[in-house]
Amino acid sequence: MIEKEKLKKYAKLLMFDMDEEEYSTLQEEFDIILKQMDLIANIPDIENVKPMTFPFINKDAKLREDVVKDYLTTGEVLANTKHQVDDQVKIPKVVE
Repeated sequence: MIEKEKLKKYAKLLMFDMDEEEYSTLQEEFDIILKQMDLIANIPDIENVKPMTFPFINKDAKLREDVVKDYLTTGEVLANTKHQVDDQVKIPKVVE
């Protein structure tokens, strides 16, 4: 089980404001996730299973081609920002 102090440390780094009850809920959710990961890790020959790109296989699905259409220029994007540096949007630092 993940320790509550570790969750508090990560929440602080990510600037989350959580109360004690939420930490308990988060601990329970992490416990469930870790148990599921253990179950998956114990599946025989799991290394040879091909990863899925979709949660289901549908051979009749007709996917559209990715085609570049209208797009915003750098100037148009930056016109909507308050803070810019070297043609980039400057955002507040969120992690240490």
